[in-house]
Amino acid sequence: MQAFIDIQKLNLHYRTLHALKDITLQIQDKAITAFIGPSGCGKSTLLRSLNRMNDRIPGTRIEGRVAIGGTDIYSPDIHIETLRQKVGMVFQSPNPLPKSIYDNVAYGPRLHGIRSKAKLDEIVERSLRSAALWDEVKDVLKRSAFSLSGGQQQRLCIARSLAVDPQILLMDEATASLDPKSTAKIEELVQELKNRYTIVMVTHNMQQAARVSDRTVFFLNGEIVEAADTRYMFSEPQDSRTQDYVQGRFG
Repeated sequence: MQAFIDIQKLNLHYRTLHALKDITLQIQDKAITAFIGPSGCGKSTLLRSLNRMNDRIPGTRIEGRVAIGGTDIYSPDIHIETLRQKVGMVFQSPNPLPKSIYDNVAYGPRLHGIRSKAKLDEIVERSLRSAALWDEVKDVLKRSAFSLSGGQQQRLCIARSLAVDPQILLMDEATASLDPKSTAKIEELVQELKNRYTIVMVTHNMQQAARVSDRTVFFLNGEIVEAADTRYMFSEPQDSRTQDYVQGRFG
């Protein structure tokens, strides 16, 4: 599979904290890559580097290169909002807008200049179908997004990300606040979405990484310890620290 995201010698500092240390990693297109490791190891920091969300944190300094589809996203020529349209993100807790279900999904397309109701209707239906939510909400689209269950709200947030036609979907502990049934639905959905999108997910749940990802990257103290096909990462880890982590000896 093709490497769609190419990270070379990435270092990130939050003021005096060296949070990412010489990260070099290739992430494949149309596949699911899972980042695992204990809290504070750098996995979410790297995830946020892929759509430049760390830019919002005062005192952040970044060195190195992150290329998506061959384009350096830290180039001065990059328009941040265009980048974030291409690289969608779903957070740990569902964060729907205080609007209707319909308006949550239509928000991004409207922001990018789409005004036609017919076009918006098409995008909303397509996105909700892609997020496996359409059949549950098609008759209540004008209802508040907050009327949905937590799992439905998270799928709505995924639909909102898909509505602007991204290339990449970042998921930062996207099932951490959900019950097992909702988690299973999101995992099933992610497996379907990888046919159309490059997906990078941060998870503390090693069983989840083993179930859904194609490749797994293990982080420790701001460094990559090991990156491998998921089946080998959990059955035949090459580094003793990886073996200790996946077997639950620390973390």
